[in-house]
Amino acid sequence: MTSLNKLQHYLTAWNLAGPQLLAETPTSHVYTVTSGAERVILKVLSEIGEEEQVGAAALRYWDGRGAVRLLRQDEGAHLLEYADGDDLISRVTHGGDEEATAIIADVLNQLHAPSSRPIPDELTPLRRWFRSLFKKAEADQSSGMDSVYVRAAWVADDLLSNPLDVRVIHGDMHHQNVRHSPRGWLAFDPKGLVGERTFDAANTLCNPVDMPGLVENETRLLTNAGILAEALKIDLSRVLAFLYVYASLSASWYVADGVHPAHELKMIALVEPHLTR
Repeated sequence: MTSLNKLQHYLTAWNLAGPQLLAETPTSHVYTVTSGAERVILKVLSEIGEEEQVGAAALRYWDGRGAVRLLRQDEGAHLLEYADGDDLISRVTHGGDEEATAIIADVLNQLHAPSSRPIPDELTPLRRWFRSLFKKAEADQSSGMDSVYVRAAWVADDLLSNPLDVRVIHGDMHHQNVRHSPRGWLAFDPKGLVGERTFDAANTLCNPVDMPGLVENETRLLTNAGILAEALKIDLSRVLAFLYVYASLSASWYVADGVHPAHELKMIALVEPHLTR
């Protein structure tokens, strides 16, 4: 079935109207649609959209707490609450970088709040998420290289073997994945991971990636890491350690795709002198 045929199927089956294409990714086509009197999001999944199902499990678990609500789903599509306000990029570009970080911290505290709900089985364990870094480190070690990937894999193994505050975590928390809505600031597009909640602070510190003049700065890194550590009540040294291993993981993904990870290597170089483990 083509993407247009899939769209028509869900418009009919779920009684939706007025589709407007919002975004296309390898895993989905995203539309705004009308459901009754409400404007919502219809995400039509591609054949490789399996990770979107994992993310949907996280949204279902949060049930609107700090994130958009999952209104309906099946194996081919998701219907979601529409956060139609600005994302946090606009705050950063207007001089509100630290304010944006504080907003992200508030959203994370909502997502990470203890819950009586059982953690969904579909979620990806954080150690599995790091398999690319461990694979790269193993290859480098076999070649006799003492690379950053080898060093980061050692730190990652220590962190993942001794996790604190295991929660359902977003996995891709950055400024474009938080938007304003009538209910306040809400996250969307989670990866759907389970592991130590500190991991969600790491990606934030590497973003916005298209503002290297701002982000690739030691003072900014330490200031925003401090904001996150204080707001999330996490030890700063642990935030920096997770930043180090996250940036190394991200770099390993780029290397596997044949791309030089310039931004990630810069972030690694900035944070590595501040590690205490």
